[in-house]
Amino acid sequence: MAAPDDWTIAEANAALPRLRDLFARLADPSPGLTPQVAAEALACDGIVLRDPVRGLIDFPARSTDGRPFWLCWVLGEDDVAYWHWPEDGFAGRRPVEEVP
Repeated sequence: MAAPDDWTIAEANAALPRLRDLFARLADPSPGLTPQVAAEALACDGIVLRDPVRGLIDFPARSTDGRPFWLCWVLGEDDVAYWHWPEDGFAGRRPVEEVP
């Protein structure tokens, strides 16, 4: 598993099956699984659950010059295809082909 501050696109994509399963379990609640519990579990890997209803996830990453940014994924997307600077948020998403 990646360290919380250095997820790669490949590592984030490899985590998607687990995340899809998590959102399926949240949609059909099992005992003890709440958005808070899910967020805490994801946080152990550095993953941020931004919106449990939409299935919005951010993976922390760093540019080649060390500047932090987020790899961004929303439930329903095939792969991690976007990123954004922390200050830009979801509205500032850019294709991963433009990762700094």
